[in-house]
Amino acid sequence: MSIDVPVRGGLLRTGVWGPDDPGAPTVLAIHGVTASHRTWAMVAEALPEFRFIAPDLRGRGRSNTLPGPYGMPVHAEDLAAVLDALKVPRAVVAGHSMGAFAALVLANLHPGLVQSLVLIDGGLPLDVPAGLSDEQVVQAVLGSAAERLGQPFASHEEYLGFWRPHPAFAGHWNPLLLDYLAYDLQPHPDGGFRAATSYAALAEDTAELHRGAALLRALEELAHPVQLLRAPRGLFNEEPGLYAPGYVQQWQQRLPSLVVTDVPDTNHYTIVMDEPGAGSVAGVLREHSRFPAGAEPGVPDGVA
Repeated sequence: MSIDVPVRGGLLRTGVWGPDDPGAPTVLAIHGVTASHRTWAMVAEALPEFRFIAPDLRGRGRSNTLPGPYGMPVHAEDLAAVLDALKVPRAVVAGHSMGAFAALVLANLHPGLVQSLVLIDGGLPLDVPAGLSDEQVVQAVLGSAAERLGQPFASHEEYLGFWRPHPAFAGHWNPLLLDYLAYDLQPHPDGGFRAATSYAALAEDTAELHRGAALLRALEELAHPVQLLRAPRGLFNEEPGLYAPGYVQQWQQRLPSLVVTDVPDTNHYTIVMDEPGAGSVAGVLREHSRFPAGAEPGVPDGVA
């Protein structure tokens, strides 16, 4: 089901799976920079005993008319409002891609709401060449995922055709992906369809992924158990993925509490949107729901 949560400027659409039981273990799941709550359907379905809460972030999905400014502190306040509206005192917080950055800032600004953090192929500052403009970073990292935002589509079939050649989804066309792409497309006042994500939100948020002060402060002041799940392949199914192993090791030296594990046979998208990624992520979230505050994350079966 979905609910609409009041936030600054309007309503934040939020997907909710699982039992209507405030005592059930709860996950707050935060999607990536051009995605929506539908990203999480396969992970949520693998955790039927959990309350699984996933909003469409400001500027995306059915929250795409919410006004700026955007940025991780703004998303953190929206996420805190979601937990308050659903009467969740504390949750395991999972973030995929940009959602991992928002998760870290939420934990920094509202530490009492967060039991632990699971960062899924995100959360560490992007390892991009110095001197790139924000627009160049968007193109270098996202490519066609960003290009589609200004492109008109005559039909859902044309939109599916746009995505079919994408190397990250070769061999991974499943019902979740079809639902995700159908949800992503909305009628446009000028006719036809457009992708739901606001380009202004994308541009403002992407700037923070490599130079955001709130993110750097959240990492410096990290006080929660935290586990990074790394996809060995990136947004275009390329090696070594969004985060090269050597770059991750540098951050482990700076953040001794950071536990890093690879999820084999996944890329940046399939780590949450297909198997074996979704099942592995669900297993890690289940483990995080079991250990008390201050405990170190374990490594569930199926995660290297």
